[in-house]
Parts: sequence; C-alpha cells; structure tokens
Amino acid sequence: MQRDEKATTTKPRMLRRALDFIHDNAQYEISIRDIAAASDVTPRAIQYAFREHLDLTPLEYLRRVRLERAHRELKSADPAQDTVTSIAGRCGFSHHGRFSSAYKQVFGTEPSRTLRSS
Repeated sequence: MQRDEKATTTKPRMLRRALDFIHDNAQYEISIRDIAAASDVTPRAIQYAFREHLDLTPLEYLRRVRLERAHRELKSADPAQDTVTSIAGRCGFSHHGRFSSAYKQVFGTEPSRTLRSS
C-alpha cells in the first residue's frame, strides 16, 4: 500500500501521523501501542480512526503495507541472489508460513512463484 498524498491530507492529523509511522517503520516489530504513541493518542482512539476512515485496523493496514513491499521486492529481485525468506524478513515478516499464506491470499500466487518469474 503506497502513500496517497492527496487522500492522506483529507484525513485527521492523528491518522496521517499513524500512516506515516507505519510506512516509515513497517519493516520493524511495531505494535498498536507504538502506532498510537507516534500519533499522540490512545490505542483505542487510533483503532477507531482506522476503522472509521479506512475500514481496517492499524495492524491490518500494517500487514498490507508489508505485503505490498514484499510483492514489489519479489518482482524485482534476482532469484539467484534473493530468497523469499530474506525478502519477507526485510519487509517485517518473521514467520515464513504466515507470510506465504497471506501473500497467496492477496496476490493469488505463491511468493516463490513471483520471485521465479522476476
């Protein structure tokens, strides 16, 4: 999920801060509390804002950002140099099986197939 600058400016300031924080830190272990703290609100307030404006939870949004990054990296990677596991790790996924399952659900193919076709 790439940043949409125009759409982002119409959202509340706390939500814009949360989105920026997620995009800037998606590769790290971050929690709802980290996202809320970066936005200067409570976890409940940030969850409400995400539901109201994006129809997602903050962690669902984070997962989408990570999956989009992994997809871009897999498409542009050299299969002789990169592995699915290393790309998934760089994008913030610590569990290979869950990453593969989520990737296939979103993109309709296995991450290894995307890597091989790059």
